[in-house]
Amino acid sequence: MADPESDPGSESDSESDLDPDADEKSSTFLVTHAEADSAVLKDVHDGQVHTLSGNPGVEEADAVEATVAPDPPMNVTWSVVEVDARRELSTEHSEEPPTKQERELVAEQDVGEIAREERAGTGEIHVLTVPPADTDEAVADVLDDEGTLSRAARLGVSRVEVRSEDGVVSVRYMP
Repeated sequence: MADPESDPGSESDSESDLDPDADEKSSTFLVTHAEADSAVLKDVHDGQVHTLSGNPGVEEADAVEATVAPDPPMNVTWSVVEVDARRELSTEHSEEPPTKQERELVAEQDVGEIAREERAGTGEIHVLTVPPADTDEAVADVLDDEGTLSRAARLGVSRVEVRSEDGVVSVRYMP
């Protein structure tokens, strides 16, 4: 008979037996859907989606730094174990044009390329070059893209401001 402590396939060696919290996951999540009795969280680092069996007081488009754990016995839904931080995320289209610095970033950039630069303090600036006739459509796409909110959550900011002029779209991720 094999010694259970030396048998690698032994149940007593499994991670969940050694650590009851092994299935817990701590991360930053984007709330993609919220109702009174449930919510859906998307991990902004790995894209995994977690359907919650209850709503811990979050709303759609919130960023939540939290720990979640699967609900036994089937582990299909999740519960929030702890919320470390919660912030509302917002996107807006500004009537202001891109700044001189943003226009300089894309001066020699081909259509379809993106320039990224850290902001002083917290956040980033992304400047895209688009065909001038497609500028308004590109702005709408950025504002409607879940990826924009996921990036804001990942960067630790609360506000996304989009500025534009013919052929240039500036996406400013700000505190």
